[in-house]
Amino acid sequence: MSWLFLSVAIAFEIVGTVAMKMSDGMTRLWPSLAVVACYLVAFAMLAQALREIEVGVAYAIWSAVGTAAIAAIGIWVFGESLNFLKLAGILLIVAGVVSLRMSGGGA
Repeated sequence: MSWLFLSVAIAFEIVGTVAMKMSDGMTRLWPSLAVVACYLVAFAMLAQALREIEVGVAYAIWSAVGTAAIAAIGIWVFGESLNFLKLAGILLIVAGVVSLRMSGGGA
């Protein structure tokens, strides 16, 4: 169950970050409210995940998956640049997440 909590935390963090981009510097009401709501849920779910998953593993996976997903969304949805170095970085993040998950770390 803790991995489900972590997955939900990651999903809400990603949606919250996309809403932050759409909030135009927190000047648009609805996207700004979505940012606050999504981050509240994300941290609440992360807290539940930490009951069984080691904090280093959970936080590394949470932040790495979020970072890779936001980079990909930035490229595909917001038309941000893609180059070899950015792609290599995303692939290294994914490799790091896989190795952390394989290391155990609880639950």
